[in-house]
Amino acid sequence: MGVRVEMPSNQPIVLLREVGGDRYLPIWIGPGEATAIAFAQQGMAPPRPLTHDLFKDVLEAVGQELTQVRITDLRDGVFYAELVFASGVEVSARPSDAIALALRTGSPIFGSDGVLDDAGIAIPDEQEDEVEKFREFLDQISPEDFGSQ
Repeated sequence: MGVRVEMPSNQPIVLLREVGGDRYLPIWIGPGEATAIAFAQQGMAPPRPLTHDLFKDVLEAVGQELTQVRITDLRDGVFYAELVFASGVEVSARPSDAIALALRTGSPIFGSDGVLDDAGIAIPDEQEDEVEKFREFLDQISPEDFGSQ
């Protein structure tokens, strides 16, 4: 769904939405990763590649395809993810980095049932207006909103 800043902590979060369901998964992330995700969602290309752009370029250069990202676990308040490549190789990653890379490569993002059961927030259809307000908020923010203090 996008990135927002949680108040009053000023901590950025990325919000993922369950396909075919009513659960949302909020993952707290750092300001740099929030900016990287927002750039990718807005289709912004920096004059020089940022880390996630570089990683995408390296994958292309070596002929490796990222086929999916999995949000696999939540332990002690920390989310875990895996990058899954066409070769069958799986690499552990922070969810924020994995999401930023998935957005750049067009790879799907999956959350395990266990993670969604533990941390997913159900927002029934009658609360869809609130979700629409959140979408409008996301349309109005820019990466500069995530500058460090």
